[in-house]
Amino acid sequence: MQEFKINLTERAALKIREYLAGEGEGLALRVFIMGQGCCGYRYGMVLDNEVLEDDIVVQDNGVRVVVDKYSASLLAGSEIDYVESEGLEGFVVKNPNEQSTCSCGRHHHSMIE
Repeated sequence: MQEFKINLTERAALKIREYLAGEGEGLALRVFIMGQGCCGYRYGMVLDNEVLEDDIVVQDNGVRVVVDKYSASLLAGSEIDYVESEGLEGFVVKNPNEQSTCSCGRHHHSMIE
């Protein structure tokens, strides 16, 4: 695999740094693929204090991000953003590797669960 990259927008990084500050030192953001549905990948995100031998660790916008090798192969080049709009608040993944199979045929951005 080429060098793994994942980007956090400034909004997302700010929100994640707030969570990290409230939880203590030594934590990283773990991002992973939870599965795939008819409209694309399902993503998960947790604060984690453990880095496994096969994990990939990157730093972006002041946040240490940990990804397992399987998820990294599907997340490479993705951007994580934080959105706040009417009735919608949370992290979203803009993944260039994701092929939507929704019947609507439109590309969308997946919320992180």
